[in-house]
Amino acid sequence: MKCVRSKQLYKEALKYFPGGVNSPVRAFGAVGGTPLFIKKGLGAVIQDEDGNKYVDQVMSWGALILGHANPVVVKAVSDAVRNGSSFGAPTSSETELARIIGQAIPSMERMRFVSSGTEATMSAIRLSRGFTGRNKIIKFAGCYHGHCDSLLVKAGSGAATQGIPGSAGVSAVISGDTLVCPYNDLAYFRRLIARFAKDLACVIIEPVAANMGVVLPREDFMHEVRNLTAKHGILLIFDEVISGFRFHFGGVQTLQNIRPDLTCLGKIIGGGLPIGAYGGRKDILARVAPLGDVYQAGTLSGNPLAVAAGLAVLNTLKKSDYTILDQRTLELCQGLTEQFKHNKTPVVINRAGSLFTIFFTARPVTDFASACQADPDRYARFFWTMLRQGINLPPSQFEAQFLSFSHTSRNIDQILTSAGKLGK
Repeated sequence: MKCVRSKQLYKEALKYFPGGVNSPVRAFGAVGGTPLFIKKGLGAVIQDEDGNKYVDQVMSWGALILGHANPVVVKAVSDAVRNGSSFGAPTSSETELARIIGQAIPSMERMRFVSSGTEATMSAIRLSRGFTGRNKIIKFAGCYHGHCDSLLVKAGSGAATQGIPGSAGVSAVISGDTLVCPYNDLAYFRRLIARFAKDLACVIIEPVAANMGVVLPREDFMHEVRNLTAKHGILLIFDEVISGFRFHFGGVQTLQNIRPDLTCLGKIIGGGLPIGAYGGRKDILARVAPLGDVYQAGTLSGNPLAVAAGLAVLNTLKKSDYTILDQRTLELCQGLTEQFKHNKTPVVINRAGSLFTIFFTARPVTDFASACQADPDRYARFFWTMLRQGINLPPSQFEAQFLSFSHTSRNIDQILTSAGKLGK
């Protein structure tokens, strides 16, 4: 595997960007070595600046469910840009995308488009505080909801990769209003509610956690969270930035038969372009400016290129058979389990639909504490073994892997063959 060009580009990037990158996990800090600089992608395959090709299991962190450079998306964006890239004014396509989302996720009676998942969760938190008149929030350890100050407390994903529980620059006043509960721990959650209910504006949660690696909720967990928040007038926010439209055409909330008060979306609804959305009950959204007193704005909100890409993706997904994607991912995870068993390598593979995480541990992973028991050094060795054979994995033990509709049986076979060479 040649890395000459990537190393040159990284050296140059270090002159301009902190750590040479524009997002921490891209720096390969958890696995060592020099990050790859990607030149292009098509379907399930990406190519770096040195000409190496890889089957991609990152897929822009889940945004590219149809694959890289999907022809339908490329055409939609190309057509849209000919009419202009940004207007700072309403467009009919915004309403069209909102209509599709609202039909797929009925709890989103009203919504507001923004430019990222972080912006969506930040705005939903502010709205919750404005609507309830309360200040405190509950988040769950290991769940990452973007990099806004009040949510960088025991966050997963990049924060877990860096080994920091929060972030410098977050004031004690702000972090003091964020209460942290272990994921899947109902007893702990009940105690927090009993003590702080009158001060709690909202509870924010990933209904399927994917930022400490994939962790599935226990059977009764999400329903009890919904019941307790509703009982005490606490708003429930589902962060479906990753899970939205990932498992079926809609939110995981519809599969769980739970109706949150607010929902945050991103990734898939933009087809690889920057977008986010938050929405929910219309009485709550009525508090957002210009109707209400909770201010939120954005020059590029509802950007016509991102909206065009989102429409192309969602209209395609509406006609797609998710069972094919689910079955292909199941085939891959079962094959990997057999490979690791044959090599006597202790692993736990947590899977939800077409996303999964390989934890190098012998114990079940049900929360952030158990995820942290996995062996990051062993993952790093696995990462490089796979990369040298043309398989691109997330450069962190604490991330999800994603398949797309563009991954073929041949791609699955290539991944399994590469994993079989790991050895003990």
